[in-house]
Amino acid sequence: QVQLLESGGGLVQPGGSLRLSCAVPETIFSIFNMAWYRQAPGNKRELVAAVTSDGTTDYTNSVKGRFTISKDNAKTMVYLQMSSLKPEDTAIYYCNANREDRLTKVLLSYWGQGSQVTVSS
Repeated sequence: QVQLLESGGGLVQPGGSLRLSCAVPETIFSIFNMAWYRQAPGNKRELVAAVTSDGTTDYTNSVKGRFTISKDNAKTMVYLQMSSLKPEDTAIYYCNANREDRLTKVLLSYWGQGSQVTVSS
């Protein structure tokens, strides 16, 4: 079973910064796409940021210019640096690793345990 281990959530004031970390097994790190999702109470889980196995990044519009997704190949870690945080960023954030099997077209998807991020004064 593939396990993604998250850390770094917490309480931060509006305008503050926080960094989420996700430890990824070495066996999948270089061949899987990585992403961060979030889910606020009463809302569906939404994609926040993604980075492909070759390093291409993408962000949902609401976080562009404020959040940065990055990878550390040596440590097999994925990060989400969040700045200029707003109360509406409050949610549980999930690390995700995904890859479509080229032969079967089956989507392989693994999730972290979730990290609570609360933005409040």
